[in-house]
Amino acid sequence: MLSEYKRLAPWFKKYLPMYIAGVICLLLTDAGLLYVPRLTREAVDIIAAGSPDLHLILRISVIMVVISLFVVIGRFGWRFFITGSARRIESGLRGLLFEHILKLQPGFFEERKTGDIMARFTNDMRAIRMACGMAIVSLIDGVFMAAFILVILFIDYPSLAGWIIIPLPVLAVLVLGMGRLLGKRTKRVQEGFAALSSIVQETFAGIRVFKTMSREQYAVEKFSESNDEYIRRTLSLVRIWGLFFPLINFLAGCTTLLLLWFGGLQVMDGKMSPGDFAAVLSYLNLLVWPMMGAGFTINWLERGAASLSRIGELLDVEPEIKSGDAQTDDGIPVAPVGDIDFRDLNFSWSEGTDAVLEGISFSIPRGAAVGIFGRTGSGKSCLVNLLPRLYDPPPQTIFIGGRDIRTYDLQTLRKSVGLVQQESFLFSETIKENISFTAGDAADERIMEAAEFSTIARDLKEFPFGWDTMVGERGHSLSGGQKQRIAVSRAYLTDPEILIFDDCLSAVDAETESKILRQFIEKRKGRTSIIISNRTSSLSAADFIIVLENGRISAKGPHERLIKESGLYRSIYRLQQVEHERR
Repeated sequence: MLSEYKRLAPWFKKYLPMYIAGVICLLLTDAGLLYVPRLTREAVDIIAAGSPDLHLILRISVIMVVISLFVVIGRFGWRFFITGSARRIESGLRGLLFEHILKLQPGFFEERKTGDIMARFTNDMRAIRMACGMAIVSLIDGVFMAAFILVILFIDYPSLAGWIIIPLPVLAVLVLGMGRLLGKRTKRVQEGFAALSSIVQETFAGIRVFKTMSREQYAVEKFSESNDEYIRRTLSLVRIWGLFFPLINFLAGCTTLLLLWFGGLQVMDGKMSPGDFAAVLSYLNLLVWPMMGAGFTINWLERGAASLSRIGELLDVEPEIKSGDAQTDDGIPVAPVGDIDFRDLNFSWSEGTDAVLEGISFSIPRGAAVGIFGRTGSGKSCLVNLLPRLYDPPPQTIFIGGRDIRTYDLQTLRKSVGLVQQESFLFSETIKENISFTAGDAADERIMEAAEFSTIARDLKEFPFGWDTMVGERGHSLSGGQKQRIAVSRAYLTDPEILIFDDCLSAVDAETESKILRQFIEKRKGRTSIIISNRTSSLSAADFIIVLENGRISAKGPHERLIKESGLYRSIYRLQQVEHERR
């Protein structure tokens, strides 16, 4: 269990002074609490004497008030230093996890459920915070209080202490035994919560599908099944806790019972004063917290260890796509500029699976506008996703400027290769903020130019607040065509060396798409443009077109030549021409 906490060693080292200050405040607080029973003993003995001295009682009361204020300050201190450090560790670990996940390849997110990842950022982080904060407090507090109380009892009341601590060894065995059971059940509860979170996230993300397909009942049943499983796992843990704390209270009650019997006899025999009896009772009440704290400590440490293990699973995932180190003599990353060459490219999603792309070889001169055409599943999107290394191509298969793209600095490469994908993703911000996402400092004139380029500017008057209109989550308040045109404006504003349109205007009518793409090619003269479309009319302005069939190049050439040669391109062209004439 404790081996999992090695991951936090850098943070523990960083915040060690704060932890030390917190422990000092905690120990001073405990010292004040340990002194109170002595004052209680003195006060009770004065009262029991039959002629109480009011001045002595007042003095003791004032001392108690001062100690109480001292304890209040001490408790604030350990909360500020220890709990504050735990919060900072939680924040640091969450930031580290977030940065690490951003470095992982898209395939990672295809294999993991978003809800499970979110659960590690929330529920698991909270468990780690409690382990780094309250677990340390209860551990140190429990050990210190228990040790000093036992020392005081054996020094001041040796004949009585031996009897009243009889239940403590039983408590130690109970704590150790229960700790093992708690650890296993805690991890199962956290996994159950992650599964439940995944279902909730997927349901809300696909709420329109559930409603249009009238599958709300299915969603309810699926949620109920996962929720019931989570409850079963939670109740399994609660049963242990339900047995654990009553047993601790029972053992604490046994110590009080032993005190009443043996301590009462000593008071009646005159071997112990009423004040001593009251003091011992106070010490036993103080001893209950360390006994309870032992259970809390084990629970928090077990939960923290289980959560660290789950977070460690993500942190241990190595990014499959490594950044290159190509630099100039001045140490500046080399910018990918020049012709694009595909050399006998073969690619499959994983080892042992069928190839998605086979024997792909062609060149794109710098500044050319190239169209890529093919049926659904022919490998078009896969091909262009390899250029910014969203997926990693084999070595020596794709070159820009005569250099293998795997040697370029990854961030430099991706800044130079803009990609507007088929599914346009918009953030829950305004239209203006979505367009300027990659160029936040862009002038309004430049943003409007990008909006006019994609023709989204003509729709601005329809929105209640113009381009300051919030688009909602994933742009749900916009039509498909509007979302695509905003995404196009966003890409246009970045103006990268290589810009790829991956069938990103499919929701726009053919006439508007053709207009945008022709304007796109015209404005980007001198820089490379790649256009994927299933409409042959949209590719007619390209310098040349690559036709893909089943992951292979079946034809290549300008639009005018391809419509004359027999093959897939001419067949689709004629079908689309007939459809256009019917309209």
